[in-house]
Amino acid sequence: MGQQAGTQRAGDPSDPRDGSYDPAHDRSGGRLPGDPLPDPGPGDAQPAWPAEANPRRISYTRRFVRVLPALLIVAGALYEYLTPRDFTGGPLFTAAPLVAAPLYSLRGTVLTGVSAAVAALAVHIRLGLVTQAESATEMVTVATAAVLAALINVLVRRGNARLASVREIAEAAQRAVLPEPGERIGALDVAARYEAAQEDAFIGGDLYAVQESPYGVRLVVGDVRGKGMGAVAAVAVVIGAFREAAEQEATLEAVAGRLERALEREGARRDGLDAFEGFTTAVLAEIPRGEEVVRIVNRGHPPPLLLHADGSLVTLDAREPALPLGLGELGSTADRAQEAEFPKGATLLLHTDGLSEARDERGRFYDPAAFLAGRTFPAPGALLTALADEVRRHSGGGTTDDMALLAVRRP
Repeated sequence: MGQQAGTQRAGDPSDPRDGSYDPAHDRSGGRLPGDPLPDPGPGDAQPAWPAEANPRRISYTRRFVRVLPALLIVAGALYEYLTPRDFTGGPLFTAAPLVAAPLYSLRGTVLTGVSAAVAALAVHIRLGLVTQAESATEMVTVATAAVLAALINVLVRRGNARLASVREIAEAAQRAVLPEPGERIGALDVAARYEAAQEDAFIGGDLYAVQESPYGVRLVVGDVRGKGMGAVAAVAVVIGAFREAAEQEATLEAVAGRLERALEREGARRDGLDAFEGFTTAVLAEIPRGEEVVRIVNRGHPPPLLLHADGSLVTLDAREPALPLGLGELGSTADRAQEAEFPKGATLLLHTDGLSEARDERGRFYDPAAFLAGRTFPAPGALLTALADEVRRHSGGGTTDDMALLAVRRP
């Protein structure tokens, strides 16, 4: 008891930023232990997302699109006024309300159409073209486009309302699958954070759960192989099995065994590739009452981090690599929980590989241990907020994988 499971040190072969990085040491979620993790190397890596997907560029593009209808009206007026009479700015006047339709409210769309028609008429009056047939044709075209734009706006707004309703239902369902734990469970302060890589998603293939049991507070953080609704279904299976097993099983190893069997039953009901290769990397932890220790069972997952009250950091590496949940029958050794000191004031951080594999524009992985070492935080929630902000800065605001964070502090 009280033995620390491992420490973070310079030259660690599991540190992808170190020149001695060995892919065989990486056991991040979503891949089998020992599978190579691509290391692009400094200077040769591709950005985490295409340049055109940069959040700043997206923001500038949205601002430009918002003012585009007004720019089209001005451009149409200048074009028609400054060019010979045989040239017309009608296409620009016509485009203005059509561009405004999906962007503005109905009132804004109508005002854009009226503005386009008034601008065209004003130019024609200024040039003395009102009595010509071409002028009448252009005015009818602009008016028709304005009416169609208003109709498009109504249809778009109805579609958006339906989409918002569907999103509310989806959010409620997803939150039911992955509820946020309370701030205080047992004698521990708890905070959790989930950030899905998919835009407008609330959960994906990562999971976390905290359960108070007769044997202490038990936790799990995991990463399901795959994406989409299949991964969400597997998340529901794992969390449901964990909550039941955490209450009933006397040991953490037995809890892991229950999760293994639950995933095997789920895999047997699936068709195709998932029936043979589905798996979930996970780390389970148990904090017994009255003891300043934490017990950990790691099934192919990134190791937890233990941040002491003085800022010193310990990486709780697994002594013996283990296969992910769902692949236990391929292994030859049984689960064996490791113990580490968990003194007062210390914070235990469990995370998925969305944290440790976040890349910057040069392809370098984020190192949470380097960020946390030597720092202190007033509460677990403050730690997760600072960590998420730092990852966002490191990756430039976009990530390619879901990220689940769970922090537990002994007050």
